[in-house]
Amino acid sequence: MPLSKLYDQALVYASELHRDQVRKGSGIPYIAHLLSVSSRVLSAGGTEVQAIAGLLHDAAEDQGGQATLDEVRAKFGAEVAQIVSDCTDSWVESKPPWRPRKEAYLASLPNKAPTSLLVSLADKLDNAEAILNDYCSIGDDLWDRFTGGREGTLWYYRELSAIFNEALPGRLARGLSQTVSYFPLPEWPPESRPVLRIHRVAGDPQP
Repeated sequence: MPLSKLYDQALVYASELHRDQVRKGSGIPYIAHLLSVSSRVLSAGGTEVQAIAGLLHDAAEDQGGQATLDEVRAKFGAEVAQIVSDCTDSWVESKPPWRPRKEAYLASLPNKAPTSLLVSLADKLDNAEAILNDYCSIGDDLWDRFTGGREGTLWYYRELSAIFNEALPGRLARGLSQTVSYFPLPEWPPESRPVLRIHRVAGDPQP
């Protein structure tokens, strides 16, 4: 079924909202990530509501908190706003400490609706692939970009993968598991980092 004009409106809204935002350390316009998440959602069989939420999943967390979520609800409906809310782990500009915030988000994931889990999983897969590709390019300098550092980031994505394998098994969860399996182990020396690049699998046929 073709996407409606509401999707077009969400795309323009997301582009304007995140216009000055770039991906950590890369300078890539942030809209590239939002488009990728939305595309992965659609390729995995998601609805237009979920695809719009994919475009807007970071709107509240990165661009205005509750006020932005209220605007998303007014423009795109309660279902989209609920998914965006479920993808958000902080509502304030000065975010709470990183580790407790991530632990709370991980603990909440199994209780979230599958409609929200699909968008969150698409987001985490896209992030994980970007991390791996950048790690293969620049090595351990990568971890300076992240509040959790090397060990915290590795812990977080391994926990995410384990939870999604249980909560929403399927191609995207397998993709996340595969990508995380190429992340360095704590005991790996820098010269042992993997050289394999993992490319997006959203459009690949399901094995």
